[in-house]
Amino acid sequence: MDQHTPRGGLDGGEHLPGSRGEHVLQLLFATRDKAKRFYEGQVTDRLTPQMREFVARQEMVFVGTADASGNCDTTFRAGPPGFVRVLDDTTLAYPEFRGNGVLASLGNIMENPHLSLLFVDFFEDLVGLHVNGAATIVTAYDAARRHGLADEDMTAPGRRAERWVRIEVEEAYIHCSKHIPLLTRQERGGRRGPRRGPSGEDHFGVGRLGERPAEREREEAGNPAG
Repeated sequence: MDQHTPRGGLDGGEHLPGSRGEHVLQLLFATRDKAKRFYEGQVTDRLTPQMREFVARQEMVFVGTADASGNCDTTFRAGPPGFVRVLDDTTLAYPEFRGNGVLASLGNIMENPHLSLLFVDFFEDLVGLHVNGAATIVTAYDAARRHGLADEDMTAPGRRAERWVRIEVEEAYIHCSKHIPLLTRQERGGRRGPRRGPSGEDHFGVGRLGERPAEREREEAGNPAG
């Protein structure tokens, strides 16, 4: 059973996509007919040629995972256009590089393979693409041997992929353009204006939560301790 196989007969025996929860709410809020039109016209169990071309142009993706207890985590991945590889119409793969060592997403995949990807084109098409499926962690060696995924081939200049995540597509569907802002690209070195917070890893002040109040007050006043 995949992540969106209907359960409990709430789809009226029609075997519609989607979860039991969304089917319950569609009945409760009288949106079943509208939902059926979306399922029939926009949801597919494989990538269309247009979807494949769209993914091959994208430079970023949001990745959703959850552990065995359902505790969720969303992360962000980015790279050159096409860093998420389309292996075929039912398989994608993206590289994993060295990060902060927490390995939250990969840890979730170890417990629960269900994974969601959200691609959003903020620059041209102003549209998004959801891809849900089952993920597998693949070593860099196996990715190269089985899929021809080489470190230096369109992943990230100067970095080597330590491993890859392969996704077997179970469903894919559009995220409409409503409310997607139009953004413009800018080189990181061309940023203007001061930062809103401190640079470095403690941008949100978490590391200071353990400080004594007097130390924080001195720091905020610009006075050194001592």
